[in-house]
Amino acid sequence: MPFRDWMEAALYDPQFGYYTRRDRRRWGRAGDYRTSAERSELFAATFARYFAGLYNELGQPERWTIVEGGAADETFAQRMLHVVEERYPPISSATRYLPLEVSSGDFDPLDPGIYFSNELLDAFPVHRLTSEGELYVTVDQSDNFVSSIGPLSSPRLAEFLEQHSISIAPGQTIEVNLAVDDWLTAVAAKLERGFVITVDYGAEAPDLYDAYLRLDGTLRAFSQHQFVDNVLLAPGEYDITSSVNWTQVISTGERLGLEVVEFAQQNKFLLQAGLVEELQLRLQQSDTESEKVGLTNDAKEMILPGGMASSFQVLVQKRA
Repeated sequence: MPFRDWMEAALYDPQFGYYTRRDRRRWGRAGDYRTSAERSELFAATFARYFAGLYNELGQPERWTIVEGGAADETFAQRMLHVVEERYPPISSATRYLPLEVSSGDFDPLDPGIYFSNELLDAFPVHRLTSEGELYVTVDQSDNFVSSIGPLSSPRLAEFLEQHSISIAPGQTIEVNLAVDDWLTAVAAKLERGFVITVDYGAEAPDLYDAYLRLDGTLRAFSQHQFVDNVLLAPGEYDITSSVNWTQVISTGERLGLEVVEFAQQNKFLLQAGLVEELQLRLQQSDTESEKVGLTNDAKEMILPGGMASSFQVLVQKRA
């Protein structure tokens, strides 16, 4: 089967998929990864402040909806909604929050509203291509999963390469995430007025597909916060991700009538959105020195160059 189908089963099989298993602790210190929302309350608090600005920009509607795609344990929602309720009571009264565990267009039209996601797109199943064809997954004589090369499994792949002027160098492997187009098409179809806010890690196409920078592509797997050497070894046991092609997200959005409002590194976005002000508020409310030190360290991780947030990006798209 194409690697894309194998990856989908490894992550989303109803019984054995990594994201669907109930016996697996995926996030947090005891899991395999930690998101910005789980690391620090400052992340959600800063976005609550940003959302309040968007609410005002939309004319302070009597009702609006915030949809979160890939809401996981809803840590972000709990922290964000708490700040909105505490600091912006009129907005809180007008807000309906809808969590979606996986990518889905199954929600009422947003008029107005926000579709927010944090580390969702990087978990979409991807096709892996080389100059010789597409990577498939098969089973060897010892019943181990191994890679093989075959023809392109979908005409959309050749269309994608042509559309984005991508040529694959000898020995190079790239990922193509066709699911991004399908996801954004579904979201845009429901967004009558409002914003799509996407937080993830990736690069624009010229960098993402540069053979010198990323000869082996960007696919990686994580278990207990460590890289997994053999992605095919034990499907369902670890997280598998690849970097987002921001050129694709932006161009697809423009085709669907979504205008880019902001596109920035996450640390720069958070600074502009008021993270320092949120830190100051929480330092004033903290009772112990250890709490203050923790908050300050969280803020440094969020905004200093070289920290976790500097490798992430935030894209804000709007339909007026």
